[in-house]
Amino acid sequence: MKEEIEKNENQGKNGRDEIFSVTVRAGKRTYFFDVKSTRKNEYYLTITESKKRFGKEGKPFYEKHKIFLYREDFDGFMNGLSKVLEYVRNEQPELKEEKGEQKAKEATAVAEEESAIPAKESIAEDFTNVEFEDLGENKE
Repeated sequence: MKEEIEKNENQGKNGRDEIFSVTVRAGKRTYFFDVKSTRKNEYYLTITESKKRFGKEGKPFYEKHKIFLYREDFDGFMNGLSKVLEYVRNEQPELKEEKGEQKAKEATAVAEEESAIPAKESIAEDFTNVEFEDLGENKE
């Protein structure tokens, strides 16, 4: 994802000041985090998701979804967002499997290093040459 930060001193639509903006490009989507002020100079946040779509005639347009977040709701919003992000990071099956597979690979690599194959001479010393004649005949 690419993040762009800009400070905007211009007035936006409806006479609202746009104070600060962060743009995050994420594949086919773009997220805009805009700090704006009310007529009473109170700051609030708008979060906009923008997706490029194509109409019936192939003409492109942008589908937008917007959330308005007011200062008194910041803490609750952040707490909820933090909880769900942490849940996804810890509980998403694919990620757990990837973590487990990575740990298994690391453990295998360590085990292989610790039990490195001995030199050819020592292998020969560990085994006894057995001849079939030494086994004797079966006396039943």
